[in-house]
Amino acid sequence: MKATVIVVAAGRGQRMKENVNKQYLPLAGKPVLYYSLAACLASGCFEQIVAVVTPGEEELFRRDVLLPYFPDTNIFIVNGGKERQDSVWEGLLTVTASSDFVCIHDGARPLATPELFNRSLETAARLGAAVAAVPVKDTIKRVDESCKVLETPSRQSLWAVQTPQTFRRDWLEDTYKRARNDSFYATDDAALLEHYGYPVHIFQSEYSNLKVTTPDDLVFAESLLGR
Repeated sequence: MKATVIVVAAGRGQRMKENVNKQYLPLAGKPVLYYSLAACLASGCFEQIVAVVTPGEEELFRRDVLLPYFPDTNIFIVNGGKERQDSVWEGLLTVTASSDFVCIHDGARPLATPELFNRSLETAARLGAAVAAVPVKDTIKRVDESCKVLETPSRQSLWAVQTPQTFRRDWLEDTYKRARNDSFYATDDAALLEHYGYPVHIFQSEYSNLKVTTPDDLVFAESLLGR
Protein backbone atom coordinates (compact mmCIF):
# COMPACT_ATOMS: atom_id res chain seq x y z
CA MET A 1 0.00 0.00 0.00
CA LYS A 2 1.54 3.29 -1.14
CA ALA A 3 0.36 6.82 -0.50
CA THR A 4 1.02 10.42 -1.45
CA VAL A 5 0.30 13.41 0.77
CA ILE A 6 -0.74 16.77 -0.67
CA VAL A 7 -0.03 19.64 1.73
CA VAL A 8 -2.14 22.61 0.69
CA ALA A 9 -0.42 25.93 1.41
CA ALA A 10 -1.83 28.19 -1.29
CA GLY A 11 -4.23 30.28 0.81
CA ARG A 12 -3.98 34.01 1.27
CA GLY A 13 -4.67 34.07 5.01
CA GLN A 14 -6.25 37.53 4.92
CA ARG A 15 -7.59 37.25 8.47
CA MET A 16 -4.02 37.20 9.79
CA LYS A 17 -3.61 40.83 8.62
CA GLU A 18 0.02 40.18 7.66
CA ASN A 19 1.94 40.95 4.50
CA VAL A 20 3.13 37.36 4.23
CA ASN A 21 1.03 34.22 3.89
CA LYS A 22 0.26 32.63 7.24
CA GLN A 23 2.09 29.42 6.28
CA TYR A 24 5.38 31.33 6.44
CA LEU A 25 4.78 33.16 9.71
CA PRO A 26 7.10 32.11 12.55
CA LEU A 27 5.80 29.57 15.04
CA ALA A 28 8.26 28.78 17.83
CA GLY A 29 11.06 29.95 15.55
CA LYS A 30 10.08 28.01 12.44
CA PRO A 31 7.56 28.66 9.63
CA VAL A 32 4.05 27.31 10.25
CA LEU A 33 4.34 25.15 7.14
CA TYR A 34 7.48 23.44 8.42
CA TYR A 35 5.55 21.49 11.05
CA SER A 36 3.07 19.87 8.65
CA LEU A 37 5.84 18.75 6.32
CA ALA A 38 7.96 17.47 9.21
CA ALA A 39 5.04 15.41 10.56
CA CYS A 40 4.38 13.91 7.13
CA LEU A 41 8.03 12.86 6.87
CA ALA A 42 8.15 11.53 10.43
CA SER A 43 5.06 9.39 9.85
CA GLY A 44 7.00 7.28 7.34
CA CYS A 45 3.87 6.41 5.41
CA PHE A 46 4.23 8.55 2.26
CA GLU A 47 6.24 7.76 -0.82
CA GLN A 48 5.64 11.26 -2.18
CA ILE A 49 5.06 14.68 -0.61
CA VAL A 50 3.49 17.43 -2.71
CA ALA A 51 3.43 21.02 -1.46
CA VAL A 52 0.88 23.24 -3.20
CA VAL A 53 1.93 26.88 -2.88
CA THR A 54 0.54 30.22 -4.01
CA PRO A 55 1.74 31.15 -7.51
CA GLY A 56 4.68 33.50 -7.18
CA GLU A 57 5.74 32.10 -3.80
CA GLU A 58 7.78 29.16 -5.03
CA GLU A 59 11.07 30.86 -4.20
CA LEU A 60 9.74 31.95 -0.82
CA PHE A 61 8.89 28.32 -0.07
CA ARG A 62 12.35 27.17 -1.17
CA ARG A 63 14.14 29.91 0.76
CA ASP A 64 12.20 29.79 4.04
CA VAL A 65 11.11 26.17 4.27
CA LEU A 66 12.68 23.74 1.83
CA LEU A 67 16.35 24.71 1.90
CA PRO A 68 16.72 25.43 5.65
CA TYR A 69 14.81 22.40 6.93
CA PHE A 70 14.45 19.81 4.14
CA PRO A 71 17.45 20.28 1.85
CA ASP A 72 17.81 16.58 1.06
CA THR A 73 14.10 15.78 0.76
CA ASN A 74 12.37 15.40 -2.59
CA ILE A 75 9.29 17.54 -1.97
CA PHE A 76 7.36 18.38 -5.14
CA ILE A 77 6.32 22.03 -5.51
CA VAL A 78 3.07 22.76 -7.34
CA ASN A 79 1.32 26.07 -8.02
CA GLY A 80 -2.14 26.35 -6.49
CA GLY A 81 -5.33 27.54 -8.14
CA LYS A 82 -7.99 30.15 -7.48
CA GLU A 83 -9.88 28.11 -4.87
CA ARG A 84 -8.67 25.46 -2.44
CA GLN A 85 -10.35 22.77 -4.53
CA ASP A 86 -8.46 23.98 -7.61
CA SER A 87 -5.22 23.77 -5.64
CA VAL A 88 -5.87 20.18 -4.60
CA TRP A 89 -6.63 19.33 -8.22
CA GLU A 90 -3.25 20.71 -9.28
CA GLY A 91 -1.65 18.54 -6.62
CA LEU A 92 -3.55 15.48 -7.79
CA LEU A 93 -2.14 15.90 -11.29
CA THR A 94 1.36 15.26 -9.93
CA VAL A 95 0.60 12.17 -7.82
CA THR A 96 2.85 9.27 -8.74
CA ALA A 97 1.16 6.40 -10.56
CA SER A 98 2.12 3.89 -7.87
CA SER A 99 0.15 5.61 -5.08
CA ASP A 100 -3.03 3.80 -4.03
CA PHE A 101 -4.11 6.46 -1.52
CA VAL A 102 -3.95 10.24 -1.40
CA CYS A 103 -3.87 12.17 1.86
CA ILE A 104 -4.75 15.87 1.87
CA HIS A 105 -3.65 18.14 4.69
CA ASP A 106 -3.89 21.86 5.34
CA GLY A 107 -0.48 23.46 5.69
CA ALA A 108 -2.04 25.76 8.27
CA ARG A 109 -2.61 22.86 10.70
CA PRO A 110 0.91 22.66 12.16
CA LEU A 111 0.08 20.49 15.17
CA ALA A 112 -1.01 17.35 13.33
CA THR A 113 1.12 14.48 14.63
CA PRO A 114 2.84 11.70 12.69
CA GLU A 115 0.58 9.24 14.50
CA LEU A 116 -2.48 11.09 13.20
CA PHE A 117 -1.28 10.63 9.61
CA ASN A 118 -0.73 6.94 10.25
CA ARG A 119 -4.24 6.49 11.67
CA SER A 120 -5.67 8.39 8.73
CA LEU A 121 -4.03 6.04 6.26
CA GLU A 122 -4.91 2.92 8.25
CA THR A 123 -8.58 3.94 8.39
CA ALA A 124 -8.69 4.78 4.70
CA ALA A 125 -7.12 1.42 3.86
CA ARG A 126 -10.02 -0.31 5.63
CA LEU A 127 -12.90 1.96 4.65
CA GLY A 128 -11.85 3.91 1.57
CA ALA A 129 -12.23 7.45 2.91
CA ALA A 130 -11.05 8.67 6.33
CA VAL A 131 -11.54 12.15 7.78
CA ALA A 132 -9.99 13.45 10.99
CA ALA A 133 -12.62 14.97 13.29
CA VAL A 134 -13.38 15.75 16.93
CA PRO A 135 -16.73 15.76 18.78
CA VAL A 136 -18.29 19.21 19.02
CA LYS A 137 -17.99 20.62 22.55
CA ASP A 138 -20.30 23.61 22.27
CA THR A 139 -24.05 23.63 21.79
CA ILE A 140 -24.82 24.39 18.14
CA LYS A 141 -27.75 26.48 16.95
CA ARG A 142 -29.13 26.51 13.42
CA VAL A 143 -30.55 29.92 12.58
CA ASP A 144 -32.29 31.73 9.71
CA GLU A 145 -31.29 34.96 7.94
CA SER A 146 -32.61 37.06 10.83
CA CYS A 147 -30.58 34.99 13.35
CA LYS A 148 -33.75 33.44 14.75
CA VAL A 149 -32.98 30.00 16.16
CA LEU A 150 -34.56 27.23 14.11
CA GLU A 151 -33.06 24.17 15.73
CA THR A 152 -30.64 22.92 18.36
CA PRO A 153 -29.22 19.68 16.98
CA SER A 154 -27.93 17.05 19.37
CA ARG A 155 -24.20 17.29 19.95
CA GLN A 156 -23.94 13.49 19.95
CA SER A 157 -24.12 13.45 16.15
CA LEU A 158 -21.96 16.53 15.49
CA TRP A 159 -18.25 16.40 14.78
CA ALA A 160 -15.87 19.19 13.75
CA VAL A 161 -13.94 18.11 10.68
CA GLN A 162 -10.20 18.67 10.25
CA THR A 163 -7.40 17.36 8.08
CA PRO A 164 -5.69 15.03 7.30
CA GLN A 165 -8.28 13.47 5.03
CA THR A 166 -7.19 10.32 3.21
CA PHE A 167 -8.93 8.62 0.28
CA ARG A 168 -8.57 5.83 -2.18
CA ARG A 169 -6.92 7.46 -5.13
CA ASP A 170 -9.47 6.20 -7.67
CA TRP A 171 -12.37 7.55 -5.58
CA LEU A 172 -10.75 10.94 -5.16
CA GLU A 173 -9.78 11.34 -8.80
CA ASP A 174 -13.25 10.30 -9.95
CA THR A 175 -14.99 12.85 -7.74
CA TYR A 176 -12.60 15.64 -8.69
CA LYS A 177 -13.08 15.01 -12.39
CA ARG A 178 -16.86 14.94 -12.01
CA ALA A 179 -16.84 18.07 -9.87
CA ARG A 180 -14.81 19.95 -12.47
CA ASN A 181 -17.19 18.87 -15.21
CA ASP A 182 -20.16 19.96 -13.09
CA SER A 183 -18.49 23.16 -11.80
CA PHE A 184 -19.34 21.91 -8.32
CA TYR A 185 -17.37 23.23 -5.34
CA ALA A 186 -17.46 21.88 -1.79
CA THR A 187 -16.03 23.15 1.48
CA ASP A 188 -13.68 20.17 1.86
CA ASP A 189 -12.58 17.08 -0.02
CA ALA A 190 -14.79 14.72 1.97
CA ALA A 191 -17.86 16.71 0.95
CA LEU A 192 -17.00 16.03 -2.70
CA LEU A 193 -17.03 12.29 -2.10
CA GLU A 194 -20.26 12.56 -0.12
CA HIS A 195 -21.86 14.53 -2.97
CA TYR A 196 -21.06 11.81 -5.49
CA GLY A 197 -22.21 8.93 -3.30
CA TYR A 198 -19.00 7.56 -1.83
CA PRO A 199 -19.01 6.43 1.83
CA VAL A 200 -16.95 8.66 4.11
CA HIS A 201 -15.96 7.76 7.67
CA ILE A 202 -14.46 9.91 10.40
CA PHE A 203 -11.83 8.88 12.91
CA GLN A 204 -11.06 10.47 16.26
CA SER A 205 -8.56 13.29 15.97
CA GLU A 206 -7.11 15.67 18.56
CA TYR A 207 -8.44 19.05 19.69
CA SER A 208 -4.90 20.37 19.48
CA ASN A 209 -4.96 19.89 15.70
CA LEU A 210 -6.10 23.46 15.20
CA LYS A 211 -6.04 25.52 12.03
CA VAL A 212 -4.05 28.74 12.20
CA THR A 213 -6.44 31.35 10.87
CA THR A 214 -6.16 34.37 13.17
CA PRO A 215 -3.32 35.89 15.24
CA ASP A 216 -4.87 34.34 18.37
CA ASP A 217 -4.57 30.88 16.78
CA LEU A 218 -0.85 31.46 16.29
CA VAL A 219 -0.40 32.36 19.95
CA PHE A 220 -2.40 29.33 21.06
CA ALA A 221 -0.48 26.99 18.75
CA GLU A 222 2.82 28.27 20.16
CA SER A 223 1.63 27.64 23.71
CA LEU A 224 0.67 24.08 22.78
CA LEU A 225 4.07 23.49 21.19
CA GLY A 226 5.69 24.82 24.34
CA ARG A 227 3.91 22.17 26.38
